[in-house]
Amino acid sequence: MAETLNSTPPAVACRDIGVRFFTERRDVTALQSLDLDVAQGEFLTLLGPSGCGKSTFLRVVADLQPPSKGRIDVLSATPSAARERRDIGFVFQDAALLPWRTALQNVQLPLQVGGGAARRGRRSPEELLELVGLKDRMHAWPHELSGGQRQRVSIARALACDPRILLMDEPFGALDEITRDRLNEEIRRVWKETGVTILFVTHSIHEAAFLGQRVLMLAANPGRVREIVPVDLPEDRSLDIRETPEFVQLTGHLRRVLETC
Repeated sequence: MAETLNSTPPAVACRDIGVRFFTERRDVTALQSLDLDVAQGEFLTLLGPSGCGKSTFLRVVADLQPPSKGRIDVLSATPSAARERRDIGFVFQDAALLPWRTALQNVQLPLQVGGGAARRGRRSPEELLELVGLKDRMHAWPHELSGGQRQRVSIARALACDPRILLMDEPFGALDEITRDRLNEEIRRVWKETGVTILFVTHSIHEAAFLGQRVLMLAANPGRVREIVPVDLPEDRSLDIRETPEFVQLTGHLRRVLETC
C-alpha cells in the first residue's frame, strides 16, 4: 500500500479499487486492486500504455465513473461530496471552449452556472488568465487563439472555483513539441503558485518525469499498478534538466518498466 508524502490526510485515498465494464461481447477490467494515496499538494503523473486505466482512474476521482469495488476517499469524503463542493477541476485534451465567449468569458463560466458564484476562488478570472500568461489575450475569441493558448484558458477555467485537486487528462497531447515544452514549465509554475494537487495523465515518458514528484505506472489487461516511481529531481526545474544524467537515468528506468506493461 502506498504511503502519503506527509502526515496530513491524503487528497486521494484508494483501497482495492476495481472498475469493470460489461458489454454484449466481453467483460473488461479497466482497473484492478488499485491501492494508492496521493498527498495534498502533490504532483502525480500517470504513465502507461493505452487501455491501462489512466483516464478511468481520473474519472473515478472526479465522480464520473463509480468503482465496481473498493473504496475511494477524496479530501476525506466521497468523490460525490468533493464534486458537489467543487473541490475538483478537470482539464481534458480538448480545451472545449465555447466559441461565442471570449477567453475571459470562458473562464467566468463556472462561476455563472450551478451555483458557482458561491465558490469564487482566491483569484479572479482576470488574475487566473494572467497566471497562465494570457493577460493580453483576455478578450480574444477562441478562434483567435493558438492551441496552446486555448489550453491555457482551459486550465484557468478549471481553476476558477479554486479546486483543491486538478485532474489533467493528456492536456498537451495534441500540441506541437515546442508548445508542449513551454506548457510543461507553465503548469509546474501554476502548481507551485497555487498549491493545488495535480493528477496528470500522459503518454510521454519525458513529460511524466519532468512534471511529477512521483510517477504512477499502470499496466494493461487488466489495468493495475505496475510501479510507483519517486522522482528524485530538484523541485525547481527548467527544461535543461532533461540533459542531466539523473533525468536520463530516470527516463531510462521508466522506459524499461513501460516495456513490461
